[in-house]
Amino acid sequence: MAPKSSLKSASKTSISNPGKRTSFSADLISKPKPIPKPAKEPEVISEKSEDSDAEDDEHLYGFSTDEDDSSDDDAVADEEVDIGRLPTVAKDDATVKRKLEKAKRHPTQDRGVIYMGCLPHGFYEDQLKGYLSQFGDVTRLRISRNKKTGRSKHYGFVEFDSASVAQIVAETMDNYLLMGHILKCKIIPKEKVHPELWVGANKKWKAIPRDQIVRKEHNKPRTQESMRKAEKRLIQRENERKRKLAEVGIKYDFDAVSYKKKLKTVAS
Repeated sequence: MAPKSSLKSASKTSISNPGKRTSFSADLISKPKPIPKPAKEPEVISEKSEDSDAEDDEHLYGFSTDEDDSSDDDAVADEEVDIGRLPTVAKDDATVKRKLEKAKRHPTQDRGVIYMGCLPHGFYEDQLKGYLSQFGDVTRLRISRNKKTGRSKHYGFVEFDSASVAQIVAETMDNYLLMGHILKCKIIPKEKVHPELWVGANKKWKAIPRDQIVRKEHNKPRTQESMRKAEKRLIQRENERKRKLAEVGIKYDFDAVSYKKKLKTVAS
């Protein structure tokens, strides 16, 4: 009878020589080690929520620079949106309709100002005023635009004739999904309204054709004074090139390619 140690051994075919049988002990087979579970990271209480709220409050009442907005790089045509195809809010929502009726029965003398952010492409002054008119009378409106390109920065300010209506609009349109954009709408307190907030309000933006202006300036007829200045600049540049080449010992004849000043013709 074979010993117990021989029963534990198993035979295996050699890879280099298939005809040769090699034996090894089953005890030598290393069992796979269990994968250690990652240690739980300690929970960190973040204070971003409070900081972000504070930043939002500061952003609502001030003005951002042209570098704050990256939407001008979007290759999207500035096509205006037909607001007649958009769903209404004041007529469809019974709760909002009831609040507006109550606010109209008890109007306030103070006007209300709201901030609206994340405005979609094509939703500009006319579209924003026409869409928000379903809530009440819009007295003033201004969309922030880039000073160089004139494109929308996708946020603006709207003033209603009643502060109570403005409060209803801010509560209703905040986080409202419009054309794939989640709108951000906040009420601005009266004491926080910037004194220059409404500079350029209620004006439809008209794009300045800068390419046409530059083309017209370039193609306009030259005067004698402008031609004289251009000749002077060309001659100064050529003399400067001659001087630099002479300093390094290079001799080059500029007469064949240099600019020659026109001779004044004397009338006989």
